[in-house]
Amino acid sequence: MSTSRRDLLRWQFELTWSLAELHLDALRVEDFGWAPAEHHWTVRPEADGVWRPDWADTEPDPLPVPTIGWLSWHIDWWWSAAIDHLAGRTPPDREDVHWPGDGVAAVAQLRWLRDTWLSALDELTEADLDRPAAFPWPADAGLTVAHLASWVNSELMKNVAEIGQLRLLRAASLAS
Repeated sequence: MSTSRRDLLRWQFELTWSLAELHLDALRVEDFGWAPAEHHWTVRPEADGVWRPDWADTEPDPLPVPTIGWLSWHIDWWWSAAIDHLAGRTPPDREDVHWPGDGVAAVAQLRWLRDTWLSALDELTEADLDRPAAFPWPADAGLTVAHLASWVNSELMKNVAEIGQLRLLRAASLAS
């Protein structure tokens, strides 16, 4: 039995998304702002009411531990950019992607991104997968849309695992 690259990428994505749903379904509103360490990144409302993430243009050492709120914003940012790149649109600047202000809306946004991504994947042909892709790497890297789709699956798996670990740590801290 032969499986197309698109179908394999979709299968891999659905496997990753099943882990996402496991954690997203179990999240409580309070989980999104819980800081597991003093040195952390989160999302904060500014004076204009817009929620913005903590950020540094140069990666700090040690890295701050992200909150679930920050991770949900981070997924929204890179996934929105990947979808826009795939569609040939200019992606939003990081500063223009805001956290929606609560966990319920953040989860709804992630589910919307899932549906949008699957629609985009379903439209790809084998020839489309061989097209050059200039995200998230430099345009001259020689990577393709297939690489982009594989990266989305990998980055999502990493971020979902981080959300899951934070969720479990918070639950364990409450049980103590």
